[in-house]
Amino acid sequence: MSLPVEIVFGVYLGVITGIVPALVAGTLGFVFKYVTDGTIPGLGVVVLSLAIAGVNGGLLALNDETIRSSERAPAILTAIVVVLMISLYAHAQGDRLGASAPKRISLKQLRDRTLSTDVIELVGGRGRVSVEVAGEVTDIEGYPPLPADTRAAILDGDWTFPADLPLAELEDRFAERLRTEFDLADVSVQIDEQARATVSAAPPTGALSKRVPAGKRAVSVSALVPTGIARGDVVRVITPDIGVEGAVIAAQSSGKPEPGAGAASTVVPPAGDDADSEDFRTDGGETDVPSPPAATAPTTTGGEGRVTLAVDRSEATDLLRADRGRVLVLSRGTRREYELTALLRRAGKRFRKVTVAAGGPLDGHTIGEAEVREAYDVAVLAARHDSWRVAPDGTQPLSAGNDLFVVGSRDALDRFAEVAA
Repeated sequence: MSLPVEIVFGVYLGVITGIVPALVAGTLGFVFKYVTDGTIPGLGVVVLSLAIAGVNGGLLALNDETIRSSERAPAILTAIVVVLMISLYAHAQGDRLGASAPKRISLKQLRDRTLSTDVIELVGGRGRVSVEVAGEVTDIEGYPPLPADTRAAILDGDWTFPADLPLAELEDRFAERLRTEFDLADVSVQIDEQARATVSAAPPTGALSKRVPAGKRAVSVSALVPTGIARGDVVRVITPDIGVEGAVIAAQSSGKPEPGAGAASTVVPPAGDDADSEDFRTDGGETDVPSPPAATAPTTTGGEGRVTLAVDRSEATDLLRADRGRVLVLSRGTRREYELTALLRRAGKRFRKVTVAAGGPLDGHTIGEAEVREAYDVAVLAARHDSWRVAPDGTQPLSAGNDLFVVGSRDALDRFAEVAA
């Protein structure tokens, strides 16, 4: 064959043969640069590539008498040159990628993705984000299909949360809120940086029985039901024989009071279930802090109906004997935690719950010995050793499995969480 044909054949042979050496050279270049921040010498890449390509003698192949004197010498030498060029190029690209890749990526950093600033609203000086459910709410395999009305309620709901949460925590809060409001058996939520949520949900499997705490019994009583009762409110049902207090787990009313019946009680509007997503107004008259929004949980419309309470077994027996009762809604008190949360957030502080890991620098020491405040710039608000203790002093022992509620700046909490774990 003529020389041009031999050269073309050599290029073809070199491209086919050089694929594997190029992949190896590129991968080694990336790993070596990423780990050591150094570059593999070109001579080493050449020797390795030729060895992988199956050319005997490595670099000496370029001067091997057998190759130079063979009839296909032009094709073989061209193939060798192509293999070297492809391998050196792949190594250079891998080296460049290793230099530009971010260092020390951890699973925690991947989970701490945050929202894009484009979707954050400033309300009263605080950032909020409205999460939008994108697409259809899908079913979870192994569960019955989700009812159409529940699916529509999830899609059309107003889901507002604090904007300073990592996406992983935002997903957990959204999932818990959906699980609570719709009594879902299971729910899965994924949220992207644009606050678009992908939701999969399963319908309730236990309904009322799931909401009865362990050791309690659910008892329904006919009564004139006040307007605005929501699940979780604490009420007292008064009968001719006894008065029983319990948490409301279900309530139904007709919306039409009995003729001639007066008001049965004063209703306290139910507080929300997300302290971070609600504001407050203090009794000191601080007008710069907005008041909390109305609860979004379903409430009664008032009138004749039934209230179902979770009560102790002994009280359940007595309450079942009553044909009718009067419902008195008990005050839940002033939510001072909202005031504390707002004051700390204004100062740039955050809360976090951490668990002490076995063998760590906190395990087997007291708070004072570990110098938590001095070394990590965080304050321990509460600690659980054998039992919970609020505002513990330096003698509080710490051991594996203990839970701590700490407050500090975001960076300080990150450092302390790594130490505790």
